[in-house]
Formats: sequence, structure tokens, C-alpha cells
Amino acid sequence: MTISMLNKNEDPNWWRQATVYQIYPRSFKDANGDGIGDLVGITSEVPYLKQLGVDAIWLSPFYPSALKDGGYDVADYRDVDPRIGTLADFDDMMKACKDAGIKVIVDIVPNHTSDDHEWFQAALKAKPGSPERARYIFRDGLGPNKDQPPSDWRAMFGGSMWTPVGDGQFYLHIFDESQPDLNWDNREVRDDFLKTLRFWGDRGVSGFRIDVAHACVKHMPEGEPLLSWEEIKTLSEQMVEGTLPPNAHPYFDRDEVFDVYREWRKVFNEYSPPLTAVAEGWVSSRRKPLYAAKDGLGQAFSFDLLMIPYDVAKYREVIKISLEDAETSGSSCTWVLSNHDVVRHATRLALKDDGGYLETSRKFLINKGENPKVDPAVGLRRATAATMMMLALPGSAYIYQGEELGLPEVVTMPDEERQDPTFFRSPGHDVGRDGCRICLPWKAEGKNMGFGDGAKAHLPAPEYYKEHAVDVEDKDPNSTLNLYRKALELRHELQCAEKLEWVDSDKEVIHFKRPNGWETIVNFGEKPVPVPRGKVVLSSQPITDSVPQDTAVWLTPA
Repeated sequence: MTISMLNKNEDPNWWRQATVYQIYPRSFKDANGDGIGDLVGITSEVPYLKQLGVDAIWLSPFYPSALKDGGYDVADYRDVDPRIGTLADFDDMMKACKDAGIKVIVDIVPNHTSDDHEWFQAALKAKPGSPERARYIFRDGLGPNKDQPPSDWRAMFGGSMWTPVGDGQFYLHIFDESQPDLNWDNREVRDDFLKTLRFWGDRGVSGFRIDVAHACVKHMPEGEPLLSWEEIKTLSEQMVEGTLPPNAHPYFDRDEVFDVYREWRKVFNEYSPPLTAVAEGWVSSRRKPLYAAKDGLGQAFSFDLLMIPYDVAKYREVIKISLEDAETSGSSCTWVLSNHDVVRHATRLALKDDGGYLETSRKFLINKGENPKVDPAVGLRRATAATMMMLALPGSAYIYQGEELGLPEVVTMPDEERQDPTFFRSPGHDVGRDGCRICLPWKAEGKNMGFGDGAKAHLPAPEYYKEHAVDVEDKDPNSTLNLYRKALELRHELQCAEKLEWVDSDKEVIHFKRPNGWETIVNFGEKPVPVPRGKVVLSSQPITDSVPQDTAVWLTPA
């Protein structure tokens, strides 16, 4: 039985400046002791989330999955993985969140299914050209025996983008071979996802985060030769730079994808208030407003902040461009510094910019901690300053579980404990994303640091995580956790119109003001800068009459 938890009297624009907390369910809290986080565990910590001060939670996939890609290989879009719970557990979590005034956003993965999905299993049993295979992207192999892949394309997780099925055909997978790409030219695919959106909308969710929103629709006509991998790489670079002509890329950022999202928007608007959605779109600034359009998804992540190093000029430029993008689309900015796919910013921001910043982060991981040359204290100081800056900006802010504890990236991890397919498909090149998905430390003492009382945590926390445990930081008034709590409390009190005024300042300082007089100063330089007139309501580090390096300060009119 489904439940309806939407409130017609709710503000339909609640999402524009909300604070959303991303939960990676399998690593959040384990209630049944099997070593994997679950929905009951999330429900048990709703009071923690309420005290933290978030407006909504975003759940990474909790659907049935073989966990070949952390749950992003979905076997059934309208159910819960038995290891994570049941639909009844989901309903209980929804009620607890509603009672606490916390909305729920769920992840939708439209680009691909799991190879365990009933559709793909039917496709494997069917013949070439069958309706079952038409739901996915199958192509004949090359060569006299059709045993060569249709192109030399390389998957995002390494290896070929094509996997043979033994009858002369190959199927496409942008990511892992366990994640066959759907064919969005197929009406049956489109209709089934409309059914999925309504399924969760009827259960009370307030919106969706759309995984790889720019990749669903592809243009690969049968009988036409495919581009070479070198040509694809050039097009991908142009896409990010914003110089790619529309529809030039065969599987990224094609205009046809907006037809899908306009149809989704009609479903979202069936609810009161309308459901919200945010696109994970790794596209150029020029294209981002198309995903955030009012007749489409409505929001798109501003990933720019997590794609650049800790640099005052680059931060200032990214903020300006992102605000312009939001104004163009009529949406609001959607800021993020960490998530389940990137190096935690308490570590990442201490790295030097050696060109290709996210790539530099991965190179650091390949070191496996042998000589990372990263000062944890510097990383945490910069992370809290950057977070306060982000929370003060107009728009919504997404924070990732554990960043409120100042958790660093886990670098040293035995290979046998790794789970990310990136590691297995790119041996010796990329150790993957497990280091930011470690199970949360709730207690300094006790089994699994309070994550669960039974089996070993599926991604166990290292010993040094004890100093970041919730029960330790809760008691420390100067902890990162209590800084986040105070910042989110003030963010609610000080939030105002989505406008920003830049204040003239030293070139090593970011200084801006919101319409109600709320000021933010971040000092990136070595030289302390004077605190302007006003009432200091929060600072990321202790201050006197000046703002030291790597410190953010919030002020209100005196």
C-alpha cells in the first residue's frame, strides 16, 4: 500500500535555498548487524539529522542491486534491496522524516539498469532484433566472425564500452559491464520510468536526483560507422569547455534528452507541491541552464566548486558564472563540495594544483598514503572555510554524510576490501571511490565505531576515525560537527533573497554581502585581514580583530 505525505500548503519553492544532506545508505548506519547500512538505521538517526539542521535528505540508491557499483546497478527501480530493508521500512523512514520536518529526495538512475534487471535477462535470452533487445543498445560485432567490438570506445570505469553476448552482438555500457545502457528511443523505456517516478511520488518523496542526466539519450543509427575513441575524447573535452556544437557527441549532452525531462516535469507537476529534481550533469556552463529549465528538471548541480583547487580567483570566477547560469534558467544554484564520487574536500583542498585537479586527486589516491604530502590540519581548515562560504551563497547546498565530522579521505585500504569497479577495471591506475564511502563513525569505542553491533562494516573505518566520531565531536563545542550545526542554524535565520553583492577587497580575499546585510569573508592569503564593522556571528577558526589565513567569517549589521 502506498502513502501520500505531500502537503498542499507547503512552499513550492522550498528547494531553492534548501540544505540537503546526502546519505549513502550502505555506509550510514547498520541497524540489523549485517555489516551494511539500512533504512532502519537511517530512521534511528533522524533526530541527529534534525539537530544538524538539514531541510532534506538525498538517498543514494537503496534499490535491489548486486552492488557491482555501490547500488548504481539497479535491478528493480520500484523496490528496496532486502539487505537495506523493505518498502514498509521506507514508509517508516518517510514518516519519521516528515515528523522531523525533513524532506526526502531519492536517486533515479535512468542511463542504465543492472545486468540482473529482468529486462536485460530477457534480452540475453532473446534474439537479435527482438523487442527485448530493443530496450537496450545492442550492435553487431565487427570482423568476419562478428567477434570484435563495434568501436574502440573505453568505459568510464576502464576497459571496453562493449561486451559480447555470444551471438555476434555486443551491448553498450558507458560504465561497468554490469550496467547495460538503456535505449531511450524506446517508448516502453520512457513509460516505465514515468511509472517509477509516480511510484515514489505517491510514497511521499519530495523530489529526485537524476544520475548522469546528460547521458540518457544517444544517437547511434544502425548501419552507420561509429567515431573513433580519439574523436570521442576530443568531443568530450569540447563538451566540458563549452565549445561543442549541439548534438555533436553521440552519447553525451544531446538536445533530445530535454524531451525526456519535459515529460518528467509534467509528472512532477501532478503533485502539490510539485516534485523537485536536480540533474547530475557534467556539462559546460553554457548547457547547464537547459537541464535546470522550469519545464525540465528545475535544477542542475553546480559541480564547478569541487572541480577546482583551493584558489581565490578560481572560486570567485566559478561563483559568478554559476549565479549567471541560475539567472539564465530561472533556477537556483545547487552548490556542492563533496559527494560519493570524489575525494572528500577535507583532504582534496590540501592538494596542490598540478593541472587537471580531479585527476590530481586520483593521483594522490594511487599513492595509497605512502607519501601524500598533505597536512590534515590544513585540509580541514580549508574545508570548513570553503563550506561556510558555500552555505552563505544564494541557492541550495548539498552536504555529504560525514563532512560535518571533518572526515578525511581514507587512502590506506587493503585491496581486498575495495568494492569500486573503477579499481577492478583500472588496476594500477585508479583506486576508485571507496575512500569517501567509508562507514560513518558514531562512537569512538565499541564495535564498528557504532556503525553496527554485528558483522564487520562493509567498508570499515580506520582507527584514526575515532577522533571524528559523533559522540566525541558532540561533546566538543569547537568540533567540526558543532560548527556545522551552528552554521546551518544561522543559515536558516539569515536566509534572504537570492542575491549577492561583491564587496571590494584584497585580491586574496572573497567578500560578499546578501541583501539583508549578511556578510561573508574568506581569507585565502597568508596575511591576516581586518574584520569589517559588524557583528561576528560565526567563524571557522578563532579570530580576534583580524581574519587569519584559511578562515571564513560571517557578520551581520551591528
